[in-house]
Amino acid sequence: MMAREHLPVSVILITFNDFSPAVHEDGSRMSVSKLRRQIAWHAARLMYDRQESEYFRAKMKAARVCCKGWVKPKDLPSNAEIRDQIQSMARMLEGDANDHRLFEMRIEAVRMMRLLSQFRTRLIGSVLTGHIRQGSDIDIHVFCDNIESITGILDSHGLWYDVERKRVVKDGERNIYQHIHVKDRFEVELTVYPVNKTSFAFKSSITGKPIERATEKELLALLSQQHSPEAIESALTESEISLDPLQVFYALLLPLENVKQDPRWHPEGDALYHSLQVFDLACNARPWDEEFLLAALLHDVGKGIDRYDHVNAGVSALQGLVTERTEWLIEHHMLAHEIHDRTIGARKSKRLRSNENYEDLLLLGRCDRAGRKCGVEVPELEEALDYVRELTKQFG
Repeated sequence: MMAREHLPVSVILITFNDFSPAVHEDGSRMSVSKLRRQIAWHAARLMYDRQESEYFRAKMKAARVCCKGWVKPKDLPSNAEIRDQIQSMARMLEGDANDHRLFEMRIEAVRMMRLLSQFRTRLIGSVLTGHIRQGSDIDIHVFCDNIESITGILDSHGLWYDVERKRVVKDGERNIYQHIHVKDRFEVELTVYPVNKTSFAFKSSITGKPIERATEKELLALLSQQHSPEAIESALTESEISLDPLQVFYALLLPLENVKQDPRWHPEGDALYHSLQVFDLACNARPWDEEFLLAALLHDVGKGIDRYDHVNAGVSALQGLVTERTEWLIEHHMLAHEIHDRTIGARKSKRLRSNENYEDLLLLGRCDRAGRKCGVEVPELEEALDYVRELTKQFG
């Protein structure tokens, strides 16, 4: 497999006149079709690896790498050719998991479109075309003159989201685009347009061609081409009743802000502030370890349920939502303090040492004890959960 190319941003400033004729290493000219395929493959790799998000920039970088010289603009691959290469890479590298994820993402798109059906939703992007890759989100256009009408529905269903407003100057005209990023099992980006834009023919800023869009009915028709009505209905039902674990974690952690602790052991104050300190310390120690980071963040959630038996309360609340390793670390995190204080019994100590996660438990204990300082800067709860979600996307 070809290694990733890390190119300076200045590469995108090249013009086609910067190239001399495309040649092989032996000096012979490269055929246009082969050159086109090579540029398409390299551009696809840049986009699959998320080094680039725009087709034009990816083409320019790929052309600079693949060509030792000049290439005609008409010989560059189309966006569709690059998109096909991205899909081929996804299937090659991810196998059947890619097709299964596409099905799940389309089901999730149907669910979101039904939830917001009054806003004349339209699905666009890779989930519609089928050219998804690791980390792809679900892009939906919604039409509403009052964004609070949309966020109100999201709030009523307990969905976690961010609102983003972008100022864009195009053709000398300044516009403000509103996006709602819904943090669910798959991230959903809602782009909000005024109602009078419902029938507007949106065009790609790169190709100038109309953007592919689908209503809920059209998306269901697309799904039915490859899946039975029973499979679609079953998946929709499961999607509606399934919970996003991170939303549950948010609901369990938020009340900790009102849980005041004994200042003799916790001079820092409330249990949420302590948990975020422990999480931050864990990030410094194991930034890649999602299971360990969740144990650090969630180790005290039981204090918002039963502060007199917070360990068992927390383990019960997290049952089925975390891995066995995370659960084990939370279940035994108080014993890490006994180990540190050398007050633990020999039998308990021997039992813990026999577990493969023993060293991780000691590290969690150190983070727990260090996370009790006043005035320390910590991430917001949403930022902490966003970090975990990104790890899930990359390595999950």
